[in-house]
This record gives sequence, structure tokens and C-alpha cells, in this order.
Amino acid sequence: MSLVALFAALSGIGAFVRVPIPYVPLTLQTLMVMFSGLILGGRLAALSQLVYVLVGLMGIPIFAHGGGPGYVLQPTFGYLLGFILGAYVIGHFTERRDQLKRSFLLLVLLVGTMAIYLPGVTVLYFNLNLIQEKAVSLSTAVKIGFLVPLPGGLIKMAVVLYLGPVLHQRFRLSKFNLPG
Repeated sequence: MSLVALFAALSGIGAFVRVPIPYVPLTLQTLMVMFSGLILGGRLAALSQLVYVLVGLMGIPIFAHGGGPGYVLQPTFGYLLGFILGAYVIGHFTERRDQLKRSFLLLVLLVGTMAIYLPGVTVLYFNLNLIQEKAVSLSTAVKIGFLVPLPGGLIKMAVVLYLGPVLHQRFRLSKFNLPG
């Protein structure tokens, strides 16, 4: 459980390392999501991100733009939900493997990243149109919520591709036959 709390905290810290761009800032949160999946496995990685989201919704300002229950009305709230799903996906597909080939890891990271961006862009689109009452097309939401932050996401994936197999081999929880 301490590793679950650690990755929840690392996700919070990752929110403060950001490049501000309109609507969806580039942060290190997704990097922590990817590493949580590689080390904790699917269920515990998802739990770490759920803890992160719940702590932020309780009012601790650990999200990129603050915290509190009202954060569910922020355009970026869907990405937080995507963190839970993305961590699970990455962990689920890597937890039972002793060794990770980079080609397999790349595929898993792409699927996990899509699991983050799909709810992220969906909530962004509906938030801008319904809550902020800005007429934004779906293609514009994809552009600002996926294409603009994509280069930063690819850099983070490259870091995980480089470090991930070694970290997975040394530190993954399933290696120690722990529940989770």
C-alpha cells in the first residue's frame, strides 16, 4: 500500500511540473501513470491513481489547476479519469511478464495513452460546449486535447521505453508474489 500512496504522491508532484498551454497543460502526470502501471500492476496502479484523484477532489490542490469537488467541472477532469484507466491498462498488460521487449512496451504505452486521452478529450469537448458554452467542434477538441500535447506525450513514452524494461524487471510487485 505504501507504493500505491507513493505513486499517488508522484502523480501529484507531476502536476506541478508543467508547461502551460491552453486547456491541457503538459505535465509529468502521465509519466507517473505509465511508471505506476509498470511497477504496481493493473489493479494497484489504478488504485494509486484513484487515490490521487480522490485526494484532489477532497480539496488538496494537487491537480494541475488546483483541487476540490468543483474540479469535476474543469475541462481537464476527463484526463484524471483517464489516468485511472491508463494505469490499469499498462499494468494489466505488463504485470505478468518477466521481461518487456520494447516493441511490446511501445504498443502497451500507446494503448494506455489512448486510454488516458479518450476520456480526456471527451470530457474536454463536452465541457467546452456545455459548461463553458463555447462552440467547439470535435475535431478542434481532438486538436487541443490530443494533438497539441502529443509531442510531450511522445517524449514521456520515449523515457518509459528507455527506463521501463529495467525498472519493470527490478521493481515490479508481481515479481515478489504480493497480492494485487
